[in-house]
Amino acid sequence: MGSEGPAPPVAIHVTGFKKFHGVAENPTETIVNKLQDYMKERGFPKGLMLGSCTILETAGQGALVPLYQTLQSAVITDGTVSTSGRVIWVHFGVNSGATRFAIEHQAVNEATFRCPDEMGWKPQKVPIVPSDGGISRIRKTSLPVEDITKALAKMGYEVITSDDAGRFVCNYVYYRSLRFAEQNGIKSLFVHVPLFSTVGEETQMQFAASLLDVLASLC
Repeated sequence: MGSEGPAPPVAIHVTGFKKFHGVAENPTETIVNKLQDYMKERGFPKGLMLGSCTILETAGQGALVPLYQTLQSAVITDGTVSTSGRVIWVHFGVNSGATRFAIEHQAVNEATFRCPDEMGWKPQKVPIVPSDGGISRIRKTSLPVEDITKALAKMGYEVITSDDAGRFVCNYVYYRSLRFAEQNGIKSLFVHVPLFSTVGEETQMQFAASLLDVLASLC
């Protein structure tokens, strides 16, 4: 009998957001744009491949087509890797009132935007995916959120586990991504970060890199 050989690397694809109402400079745009070069300089952990780094419009329904094209690209690119569950989407979003990083455990099938998104949409108590049922439907990540949070906390980061990703675009994207992940045998995670004025850019870059290290070690 032949050897199965080493497991394929964990392929992590990341997204951030552009500016939106009240946040002229989104830190996640900077983090995601710089992450590939930052990881190259720092050194990739064994078993990790950083795939696409994409900046999304801070919009819900109006940005749905490019969002799905982005998600689908990982499945097409990685082929059989996706069926082994070794593809992870990590979505970064900003919480302008936060002082700590937050690993989001779940998303809710509800869009209630406190202000219009960047394409002018302002839904109120609308199901994100009507065929999934009402606005109380919840989807949870299959990744071990508590373990991820504990590992990052041990590294010295101020980080918590959160069960509330809000009802704005972050939650909208996370819900869509979790649904897509379940349908395609991959994984999805959403992480909220503070503003750079609260936690500096270098610390946030270190955090993003450490998060990838942790994900590679757990998967």
